Amino acid sequence: MILGIESTAHTFGIGVVNNGKVLSNVRNMYTTEKGGIIPIESAKHHDECAAGVFEKALADAKVSQEQICAIAISQAPGLAPCLLEGMRFAKKKAKELNVPIIPVNHCVSHLEIGKLTGAIDPVLLYASGANTQIIAYAAGKYRVFGETLDIGIGNFIDTFARYIGIGFPGGPKIMELAKTGKYIEIPYSIKGMDVAFSGLLTNLKQKFDKGEKIEDLSYSLQETAFAMLVEASERALAHTGKKELLLGGGVACNTRLQEMCRIMCEERGCKFFVPENSLLVDNGAMIAFLGEIEFNSGIKVDVKDFDKLDINPRERTDMVDVKWRS
Repeated sequence: MILGIESTAHTFGIGVVNNGKVLSNVRNMYTTEKGGIIPIESAKHHDECAAGVFEKALADAKVSQEQICAIAISQAPGLAPCLLEGMRFAKKKAKELNVPIIPVNHCVSHLEIGKLTGAIDPVLLYASGANTQIIAYAAGKYRVFGETLDIGIGNFIDTFARYIGIGFPGGPKIMELAKTGKYIEIPYSIKGMDVAFSGLLTNLKQKFDKGEKIEDLSYSLQETAFAMLVEASERALAHTGKKELLLGGGVACNTRLQEMCRIMCEERGCKFFVPENSLLVDNGAMIAFLGEIEFNSGIKVDVKDFDKLDINPRERTDMVDVKWRS
């Protein structure tokens, strides 16, 4: 029985997993009426809701805290104040229960939780707020075959949403606005399997300032940015020879992105997988899921060594030694 704690950015989540089955997945999200994430405020939110989320996760899983064998924690990457709050809470609970902590890379957990869809060896299009990467397993690690050269797809969408007066998170509102928009030509920036969004963002802001309709801008944003991601993903599939595409990250909840990926996979003769939305957004269940895999491989930090355990805000996906795969 593994309990997982997610606290990399705006979400404080706790999930419980047993033998690869998600028993509970509770989350509480920091939001704003205007502006984006303020890391210190988000960390304060995590501190205030942690105990309640913990109790509800245990209640939903119908287990007692004494049944927990270990606590998995999102150690990296993320906003330092938020990561620290999650680790502080994890150490406190782990000491109370006298159980080890399992440090987990947030990005890798997005890929591993995809196994619940039936995906075996996919290319992952990881599209979230701070992260935009195309990842696949090769030669002992999860390799990054393509990524953003500037900002993550989610931060790009949220920044534009903030500019036009929409609060955080902006992605769901942009998706709704796009449904009644029409296409306006905007920059398309892809280099090999890498993408860039800053020029696109500047152009969208300029068009908004000139009076273009936000519905049209939202539609054009999605069609262009998502086409870039799909093109890069298709190149990764061709390069690796893999036959599965898996979506991960909060932006993967977007139904238009899912549709575009599905069409590309059908045309290539590949299988397409996407977890349910509750496992796409930041959540504790995916941390617990990977935590259980690592725990079964002997990866853990015992109570006596907690002082040596720290966050790693800038750890990349391809820096993780994937000891649990051969």
